Amino acid sequence: MTTTYAGATAAPAPARRFLRQLGVDTQYVLLGFPIGLLTLVLFVTGFAVGVGTAIIWIGLPILVATLVMSRGFAIVERSRMAPVLGRRLPHPIYRTATGSGWLRRSLSPLLDAQAWLDMVHGVFRFIPSTIAFSFVLAWWAGALGGLTYPLWDWALPHPPENYELPEMLGFGDTAAARILLYLAAGAFFAVTLYPVVRAAALLESAFAYSMLNGVSRLRHEVSAANEARDVAQQQRAAAVSAEAVALRRLERDIHDGPQQRLVRLAMDLGRAEQQFSTDPEKARATVAEALAQTRETLDELRALSRGIAPPILVDRGLQAALTALAGRCTVPVDLDAPPIDRLDPSIESTAYFVVAEALTNVAKHSHASEVQVSVERIATGLLVTVADDGVGGASLAKGHGLAGLDDRVRAAGGVLAVESPEGEGTRLTAALPL
Repeated sequence: MTTTYAGATAAPAPARRFLRQLGVDTQYVLLGFPIGLLTLVLFVTGFAVGVGTAIIWIGLPILVATLVMSRGFAIVERSRMAPVLGRRLPHPIYRTATGSGWLRRSLSPLLDAQAWLDMVHGVFRFIPSTIAFSFVLAWWAGALGGLTYPLWDWALPHPPENYELPEMLGFGDTAAARILLYLAAGAFFAVTLYPVVRAAALLESAFAYSMLNGVSRLRHEVSAANEARDVAQQQRAAAVSAEAVALRRLERDIHDGPQQRLVRLAMDLGRAEQQFSTDPEKARATVAEALAQTRETLDELRALSRGIAPPILVDRGLQAALTALAGRCTVPVDLDAPPIDRLDPSIESTAYFVVAEALTNVAKHSHASEVQVSVERIATGLLVTVADDGVGGASLAKGHGLAGLDDRVRAAGGVLAVESPEGEGTRLTAALPL
């Protein structure tokens, strides 16, 4: 839809963007040339005088003043570059003195690499600025001069008519041939004006960006790489810790449950073998008791196997596994887990164990009357929340029951948070990335 003003139709959005970018690039290049000449004179003079008089200490304040001035020009240049590059440029972090002495604070720019790069940019920017300025000025002059040539041709002195040119072009009138040639040249410059001006502006801004933001960008990349390395190391340590906790718990559960029952089963079967020859009825009772022990042992082994890798989670997904988990809990569970697509197995397993461990702690320690479990898929990942109305006091600190769960969540790249004020219940939230 177009808007009309006084009978004229407004230019469509692409044309406005085109003209706006052309204007931005043109003013950037045309202003960059005189600014480049100014910074060249100021910085070369300041550097030369500062270095030349540094031996008598007068040069140090001059060098500092030059570096501070270059920082100001650099700030202006970054603001000018942003519309050309189409993005906001981050402001680099300049070095600041850590000491309290005024002398050290005053001379801190001398030790700042970015400040020196700002000055180097101010000295050498005239090279790309001159190249860009020459092309932009020539193309604008060619476009405007060629397209408006018929309006001012009459004011120019012309040499005697050359009859060969109009005959070659098929014109009998040399003035018409001359005007046609200038109009064609103007059309060529006008058609190629935008790409030439855009290329010139990008040339100048690329040099400025490499000098004024290159070190800052490198620092950010190094910082991001170090942060990613630290996160990976933390995840690996958390995975090892969670695995060790799980193995110790499994070993304890097997020792305290199935292993003891199997020892008793072996003793009962040995006693029954001896009783068959002397008291068959008592032997049958002993065997019956051994069978009951066998069934209880199988139930405990099934429970332990569900803790390692629940088959329902593998076969039917997270919603079905959580529904079964809520059905086995001794505390009433309000489950809000809408159907979602299958996720990465490690994420599903982590979400399942978050809920399983939280429900186990609720049943054992919270004295709660109800627990609410919700699983929500958001834009950045999976959000798992378990809240109860118990006594509170839960913690992620080492030595508490949730410490191993925190390791498991961090090993999956997630974050676990616990809110558990005394007497007000516990709210456990796990955010897992997808």
